[in-house]
This record gives sequence, structure tokens and C-alpha cells, in this order.
Amino acid sequence: MVLPVLLLAVLVVVQVGLVVRDSLVVQDLAREAARAAAVEPRQVVVDQVIRQGSARLDPQRTLVSLDRGVDSGQFVTATVGYESPTSVPIVGLLIGDVYLSAAVTMRVEYPASRQG
Repeated sequence: MVLPVLLLAVLVVVQVGLVVRDSLVVQDLAREAARAAAVEPRQVVVDQVIRQGSARLDPQRTLVSLDRGVDSGQFVTATVGYESPTSVPIVGLLIGDVYLSAAVTMRVEYPASRQG
């Protein structure tokens, strides 16, 4: 009689662990994207860093945006959104997908003459 409840509890713990892992990956990707955009003015290089950092996430569920700011380019903000799938049996049906997001702002470190 206790076995089904125990099994469900284990499945919930596994699902929560997967969502926490995805959350850490999203935060790390936002940090990597902001850092890349803060030190490198060329968008091609920043896009490459984003592709490498998002390799652990489903690209169909991931959205990365960069805002280089209107304050004469002094700051850059990277925002990452990800819809984390809840695919553990039974629990996934009960919870549904979880939307995770992270935003990181960093000061631009390259001189204004290198921008653009």
C-alpha cells in the first residue's frame, strides 16, 4: 500500500532534479551570453558562444535575446527563456512544462571605437 506513494515521491524528486538542472543551465547560458557580448563586439562570435552554451538545451524550446542598451552601449543584457519539459512518467502529466528564465547584465569592456 505504501509502494505507490513511495514510487510517486521518487518520481517527483527526479522531475524536480531535472528542472533544477535545466534552471542552472539557463542561468549559465545567460551569464555566458552576457559575458561574450560584453567583451566581443562582433555578433558572429557572440552567436557561436550562445550555440555552444545552449547545446545542453532543446533549441526548439530555447529563446536567447541580447539587449546592448541605449546608454551609449555601456551595458549589455542577455535574457534566456526555456520551457523545461516534464517528461517523467505520471509526474510530467500532473505538473506540465515549466518555463524558466534568467537575465544577466554586464558592463561592456571593449572601447567604443571597436563597437559595431
